[in-house]
Amino acid sequence: MITPKSPIAPLAEQMRPASIEEIVGQEHLIGPEGFITKIISTGMPLSIILWGPPGCGKTSIARLYAKAFNIPFYSMSAIFNGITDLKKLIEEIENTPLLRQRAVLFVDEIHRFNKAQQDAFLPYVEKGTIVLIGATAENPSFHLNTALLSRLRVLSLQPLNEKSLHHLLQRYEARKKVLPLTDEARQLLILSAQGDGRFLLNLIENLQGVNENIVLDADTLQTYLQQRTARYDRQGDQHYQLISALHKAVRGSDPDAALYWLARMLEGKEDPLFLARRIIRMASEDIGLADPQALPLCIAARNTYEMLGSPEGELALAQAVVYLALAPKSNALYKAYEEAKQLAAQTTHMAPSPIILNASTPLMKQMGYGKDYMYDHELEHAFSGQNYFPKELPPRKFYHPVERGFEREMKKRQSYFDKLRIIKKNK
Repeated sequence: MITPKSPIAPLAEQMRPASIEEIVGQEHLIGPEGFITKIISTGMPLSIILWGPPGCGKTSIARLYAKAFNIPFYSMSAIFNGITDLKKLIEEIENTPLLRQRAVLFVDEIHRFNKAQQDAFLPYVEKGTIVLIGATAENPSFHLNTALLSRLRVLSLQPLNEKSLHHLLQRYEARKKVLPLTDEARQLLILSAQGDGRFLLNLIENLQGVNENIVLDADTLQTYLQQRTARYDRQGDQHYQLISALHKAVRGSDPDAALYWLARMLEGKEDPLFLARRIIRMASEDIGLADPQALPLCIAARNTYEMLGSPEGELALAQAVVYLALAPKSNALYKAYEEAKQLAAQTTHMAPSPIILNASTPLMKQMGYGKDYMYDHELEHAFSGQNYFPKELPPRKFYHPVERGFEREMKKRQSYFDKLRIIKKNK
């Protein structure tokens, strides 16, 4: 009988750090003054949430956290396990005398438990049955309930920088073998990982069968590298973070940064029509009447994309983004509408003044509708200066044009009519 070979663990698993000190990156947590280092020095483990992108060391930190306190480590995943599994696991911990009702429970993808299910952890965290370590790539503020968040410390992890990835590569070469790469190819390998240590090790694993006598340059290495899907979650935090970055780059008149964020979202397969809608919104919110051509240009970009689709139509969106970034900025219209909207909500009981209402029936005419209304087109300057606000509401000024772009002209026009209004009032 042939004995089956034991499966060989993936390289990423083989290269897991054996101690906290071996973790690369995250110096703000595991460095000499790091938060986790300080917790370990107290000898009193705290329940924590590890929030960070894939491949930044969340699972390794959780395992070594338990090892540092010399307490048992249990793990479960919110993808594969449910609350029933949690209760069985808690029962096992509570019925194991040696544990003395204390163990680390690592819950990967903890945000996938809904907020009601998350309540199941509360009594065991409070009693001290478990030290809970949750791992998530999603913003805990949005995905974890308030009760759970109040009992855990959220620790933010960052993608691994180039220095940390180089360190990881050097550790592999010290333990396994030196990769036959030129300096340029080595840098390409690091950049291809995009801050993900696990992905870097997967890429290295692809190179393990390469002939050691052949030195790979960047072009040759590219043929061995697996194409990484752009890291982007259309339903998660990145969707909101990146559109915010795009909007602020446009508002900050930086066309290059705006193009970068637009490209990031399109590379992540964001819906281009969502981007088109937001670009149209930017034209009204941040440019307004400082450049009246901004809005029709953005609508034309949206229509162009609908006509051409990707990739041809994406250039129209890029054109709109650059135009908006370099356009004169004004939020005067936005602020004016917001102020008018607030006053409108407070005065919905006020009717228009009868003078500006049409007398559509004899009764309405008898009630004074339209009486003494002045038809502006028949007057000097085509301007009557009448009050168009409700009788009970003193006239307000919402719109304050800025001295930029076309709004300079709007300000002149506004000033012109303001002076005429004063003249009419004093007659």
